[in-house]
Amino acid sequence: MALVEKLRATQALLTDVRGLLAHPTTIRATARLVGRKLPAIAQGLRYIAKSNKGEALSIATFLERNARERPDGAALLYEDRRISHRELDERAARVAGYLRSRGIKKGDAVAVFLDNRPELLFAVAGIVKLGGIASVINTRQRHHVLSHSFSLCRARHFFVGEELWDAFAEVRGALDGATPDQVTYLADHGARAVPADATSGDTELARAPIGPTSVEAGVTLGDPCFYIYTSGTTGLPKASIMSHYRWVKAAGAFGLAALALKPDEVLYAPLPFYHNNALTVSWGSAAASGAALAMRRKFSVTHFWDDVRRYHATAFCYIGELCRYLMNQPPQPSDRDHPVRRMVGNGLRPDIWKAFKQRFGIEEVYEFYAASEGNVAFVNLLNLDCTVGLCPAPYALVRYDVDRDQPVRGADGFLERAGRGEVGLLVAEVSEKFSFDGYTDKAASEKKLLRNVFRQGDVYFNSGDLLRDLGFHHAQFVDRVGDTFRWRGENVSTNEVAEVLNTFPDIAEATVYGVEVPGAEGRAGMASLVLRGERLDLSRLGAYVRDQLPPYAVPVFLRVRRELEVTSTFKQMKSELRKEGFDARKISEPVYALLPGRSEYVPVTPELLAQLEEKRLGF
Repeated sequence: MALVEKLRATQALLTDVRGLLAHPTTIRATARLVGRKLPAIAQGLRYIAKSNKGEALSIATFLERNARERPDGAALLYEDRRISHRELDERAARVAGYLRSRGIKKGDAVAVFLDNRPELLFAVAGIVKLGGIASVINTRQRHHVLSHSFSLCRARHFFVGEELWDAFAEVRGALDGATPDQVTYLADHGARAVPADATSGDTELARAPIGPTSVEAGVTLGDPCFYIYTSGTTGLPKASIMSHYRWVKAAGAFGLAALALKPDEVLYAPLPFYHNNALTVSWGSAAASGAALAMRRKFSVTHFWDDVRRYHATAFCYIGELCRYLMNQPPQPSDRDHPVRRMVGNGLRPDIWKAFKQRFGIEEVYEFYAASEGNVAFVNLLNLDCTVGLCPAPYALVRYDVDRDQPVRGADGFLERAGRGEVGLLVAEVSEKFSFDGYTDKAASEKKLLRNVFRQGDVYFNSGDLLRDLGFHHAQFVDRVGDTFRWRGENVSTNEVAEVLNTFPDIAEATVYGVEVPGAEGRAGMASLVLRGERLDLSRLGAYVRDQLPPYAVPVFLRVRRELEVTSTFKQMKSELRKEGFDARKISEPVYALLPGRSEYVPVTPELLAQLEEKRLGF
């Protein structure tokens, strides 16, 4: 696409969204924003428009370019460490050479199980430079969930950090190929010796040969680069396939067209790198522009702004929960004393959007919507409030029956489109250009597709999310549907939680759903239970779910019922349960809560309910 066509397209978008703008001054501000960013937008659009999946373009292309053009510029900032673009690329090349010497080749999966620290990105960068697939494992998973995630990727090599060795060792016996020469131990603080049944990464990587460049390895735009784990809508985690194609497009969209980062800037990313917000949006944005990426091992609400000031960050990547945590902190005179003026992320809810910008002096919010396994993405390129922005892919919002948990089909058998202002299920057409990479599990991938949507033979990706049509090609995220809700920045599978509850001796049947908690982002887990007898041991149940589930999946509320309502096809009906929530004033049955910092469920009394409503319990 010629530059003039790109500029005309940008002007067309600006014209389309004028109906969303409340005041002429906002129109002028948007026009000034677009004008200021035109060179970056044009550069970003070149990557967004890429369609030849056989092109020799990949993540490593950006890393190698930065190492050539800005060798001494900062690529990564972590605690007191400063890693240059040259060092990052050299470290990646050592990893690539080391893996090749161990028999790893293009298309092989390599598991990465480390906390947020530079060694994680050295490993991932080396894997993708060689043409491998980095399977970045969720560091919060344990026991059977962790074992399941490892087994999904069929890894031929494992990078395991010292900080997570015990968790890995617990499930190692169930993994294929985890022999000592295929498990590389990456020291952290060096508090323990290298295990006898692992290879020392510090020793071996330092003397490893330099691996091939990405071009020499034959890496192309269409090749897979990551496995990103998602709860999906049912069951245990699934490994969604992320390609260089999507990573490069994201880098152009977020780092250039949206944030318009410059090489001397810093993007702060305190989010976990086993999620795409950090691994793709944040890293891609920094790499595409040559800017530095500042990492933090674990998000800290009390140190967030101190980190921003320490690294002189001019932008950061967020999820909605992060913003709410920051808003819940007592106001400080220093709230605006920082260099950040723009941010990129998803999940910023309308109820705090403008207040967050006002309190912290944020001028630009580039909210987006995307699914790790999907083929559709929205980006709020024009910095409009309370919208996920525009989408270049062909999509539709269709009417959805929440009680039946399925899209509505008309008398002709096809789905019905939602109207302007209505809430509908987001579906996106699958085509060669907008392909559906799906999961490593083909059966799970098929379940995410809808066929014969608007005509015989068409195929659409089912996002599982409800959006509202704002008109002028803009949309607003509303909620998830079906069997998944989001809590503490993680997708929680209701089926997975219910399966654990159903194995507890006192419980005959459980249904799980998400409920809103005043002042908290996302939805907390709530379970309605049918007991086997008359007694529920709350103390044992609390210990049991904490042992069997990741912290974010532990139900916060319980409700004891005589029976659970089901549809004629025996699907549990949850819509009324969600509406009633944990309000003990409206429910005659016992309701319990697991409060922050407590280990045992306690009854929800009127006093406790008042504390919840007044946001005094720290959720």
